[in-house]
Amino acid sequence: MSRGRVAPGRQVESDVVDVGEFQFESGEIIPNLQVAYEAYGEFTGTNAVVVCHGLTGSQHVAGHGTDSGVSGQARAWWSDIVGPGKAIDTNEYYVICVNVPGSCYGTSGPASDGPDGEPWGTDFPPVTVSDWTRAQRLLLDHLGVGRLHAVVGGSVGGMNALDWAVQYPDDVERLVVVAAAARLDPQCLGLDAVARRSITTDPNWNGGDYYGEDRPDPVEGLGLARQIGHLMYLSKDSMDRKFGRRSAGRGGRGDMYPADPAAAFFPYREVESYLDYQAEKFAERFDANSYLYLTRAMDDFDLSEGYESDAAALAAFEGEALLVSFTGDWHFTTDQSESLAEAFRAGDVPVAHHVVESDHGHDAFLVEPEKVGPPLGDFVTDGVDGRAVTDTATDGGEPDTEKDFAPVHSSLFSR
Repeated sequence: MSRGRVAPGRQVESDVVDVGEFQFESGEIIPNLQVAYEAYGEFTGTNAVVVCHGLTGSQHVAGHGTDSGVSGQARAWWSDIVGPGKAIDTNEYYVICVNVPGSCYGTSGPASDGPDGEPWGTDFPPVTVSDWTRAQRLLLDHLGVGRLHAVVGGSVGGMNALDWAVQYPDDVERLVVVAAAARLDPQCLGLDAVARRSITTDPNWNGGDYYGEDRPDPVEGLGLARQIGHLMYLSKDSMDRKFGRRSAGRGGRGDMYPADPAAAFFPYREVESYLDYQAEKFAERFDANSYLYLTRAMDDFDLSEGYESDAAALAAFEGEALLVSFTGDWHFTTDQSESLAEAFRAGDVPVAHHVVESDHGHDAFLVEPEKVGPPLGDFVTDGVDGRAVTDTATDGGEPDTEKDFAPVHSSLFSR
């Protein structure tokens, strides 16, 4: 292992830790699990906050990861929320973000080297959200961090946060679940299945064995999978406002997907241009096998698995909870968040459900920090008695925005 305890006074640290032998929920074991993390602020013993990243995010929640070649969503993906003087104030809290097993940003996954020195590929064990949580706990043990002041997560990171309340209920004082749900609905499961098939039917995927200079990556399949994801994350209103039916020329890009001879007759619309650009950029930074592994982990998550209900799964949690949902998000709806709130209430957990009026879709939790920051920051500091949280929970009004939460609009989908 690279280090045994948090370095006093250190403001930013980034490292990869070998946590030793790891048994996955599937029962498979690897001899050495490498876990990458980034941390900010100074640890005082009681001020640790874990932030769980989204599907294709990284440990670089507020840092730029210049030493690991990351870009897009993986690069400072929530720097509007995490940082000095921001909602999760790194002057006050020791903030840790851990790259999850199965990903491709430093933690062991399909693209990392196996025992034989070659990339694991699809020989890497299947991963679950439960595996993510247990790997995070091992990393924190290595750092000497015990009970957490808070666990915060958005999207599938919110599922990861919920799993903390199930697996380690005594380790979490406050829980923040942003734009997430207890499980995916059938429509999202179906779209994820189609996205995975776009990868596995790409001839270059080659059964997951495409690593090496002489083997082309399955960029077409991965790009198509990401395009499906983008369509899931945006709302109809946001797409209409951003693209409409406007033309971006004729003929299409032709540099990533097979040319369509008939395309020259029809307009190449702005929405197509956007999706093609995003697919190309994503395929440059992410691993196709990791996308398969992580979407399956998200699809598999069910809060109530092994319990009679969601409420029963959360029964041992005695902290406080904040749920944040967005009216324009059809990927994880406000009704799903309210159902979670009811599960917490059934166990007498102090909980607030903050509903944000937004037409940005699932993207909102990243592009509207001025709406997310105040209730999140107040909750992390004061729990459900926080001013912005109380304002929303009691009368549905707008949260207090007197504090400066650096509302910089930096959508991960515009990079």
